[in-house]
Amino acid sequence: MEIAVRKLFAIMPFLFGIGFIAPLTAQIMASFDVAAPLGMSHIVFGLIFGGTWGLIANIRGRWL
Repeated sequence: MEIAVRKLFAIMPFLFGIGFIAPLTAQIMASFDVAAPLGMSHIVFGLIFGGTWGLIANIRGRWL
């Protein structure tokens, strides 16, 4: 059980990027009526943005 929790927390920044930053980005873009680039929907752009940011945070060990 401890190993499973440790592996889950090892990828937590990536999951946070997908689960929190992506929908937040999509909602902010929708509320300010900003179009996503390349004809994507807001949530697809949010998933790419949040997933990339979470992956970078996971690799570097910090968010900024």
